[in-house]
Amino acid sequence: MRTLEEVQATLQIAKLKEEDLQKTIHCLSFGENVSSADYCLMELDDTLCKHIESGESLVIRGDADERAVLCSGDKTYDLKIADTSNMLLFVPGCRTPDQLTNSQESSHVVHTQIWGFCNSYWELRKHRPKLKKLKKLLMENPYEGPALGGQEENTENRYTMQDLLERIQASEEELKTHLETIHACQIDGYWRMLDFDYEMKLLGHVTQLVDSESWSFNKVPLQTSLEELAPLEPKEMIEHCLNCYGKRFTENDNIFYALHEDKVCRGIALLLLQNAIKFNLKEFQEVWQQSVPEGMSTRLDQLKSVALVDRNFRPETISLLRVEDLSEDTLERFNHLFTLREKWTEDDITPYIQDLCGEKQTTGALLTKYARSSMQNGIKVFNSRRPVAT
Repeated sequence: MRTLEEVQATLQIAKLKEEDLQKTIHCLSFGENVSSADYCLMELDDTLCKHIESGESLVIRGDADERAVLCSGDKTYDLKIADTSNMLLFVPGCRTPDQLTNSQESSHVVHTQIWGFCNSYWELRKHRPKLKKLKKLLMENPYEGPALGGQEENTENRYTMQDLLERIQASEEELKTHLETIHACQIDGYWRMLDFDYEMKLLGHVTQLVDSESWSFNKVPLQTSLEELAPLEPKEMIEHCLNCYGKRFTENDNIFYALHEDKVCRGIALLLLQNAIKFNLKEFQEVWQQSVPEGMSTRLDQLKSVALVDRNFRPETISLLRVEDLSEDTLERFNHLFTLREKWTEDDITPYIQDLCGEKQTTGALLTKYARSSMQNGIKVFNSRRPVAT
């Protein structure tokens, strides 16, 4: 072990003045069996540090064929290895200059062992949760309603919340939010997606009841709805449908729902479009308006991110194109969109790239990076930066 005299001699050779340095001098030495593989370093921001210090946990998620992500309770982060030219040493008990008091009158040496070292660390970058797989898993066994007499329900490919947390690269809060977005519900402890035809059947029961009772769509009584429709469907399914297509509120201790016009109209539009490759736009709009409950109005802006209108085709057409069915990879998404249509207006393409925006990123920035703009008949349009294989 080095003595104070040896340290002072080294300082003289290095032409350093002892009075410019801390009084406490750490002499480092490697312990036995030290390896760079013993430890991994991860760089945390203030928010994640406080998260750990408060007793919460961080979880690394991902299947064997996926790049790992790190999740807090409500955020998802990409994990990326950052190399450093400086060796990073793990020294237990080593105090930094701001932790030293310099109360000693003379210099003294503290001998400390190095427990490990690294030439890289994990860098975290906030990232969109990877939720595309969620719907794919839940659609392995969609819920089609209660089993009919004598039939046994399929119990394969059903997932609890814990199962989903182990498979989906997202925080618990992000996962729960997306389960609500895709109209999933919990049945017998398992999260299930409703078969789309069954979901539309439930919605049809609700809207027909509202019409037959001459209720306002803004004030549908829960209890009466459950009682009236109980012979047709389970009460929990009727309530789930109301939660998906309406907003719950209480008045005089009674629970009501205000049905959301845009959601109801969009659901019926998806039902009409699901079996057609392309639909004559004018005919579709007429059938669509006739199919929605009386008193509701259909508008094309209700179909943003789920259907695409082609105004260059004669006659104009509309077809199903749901953003949730597109790739989560930004480059793959743009390449696919440009195979569907060579040139896009900003209004048309924005609903299909909005979800790709990272924190503080805009769709304009994405278009600048992945597309080329030009003017066509006085309108700005975007096309691929590279030739697209069709």
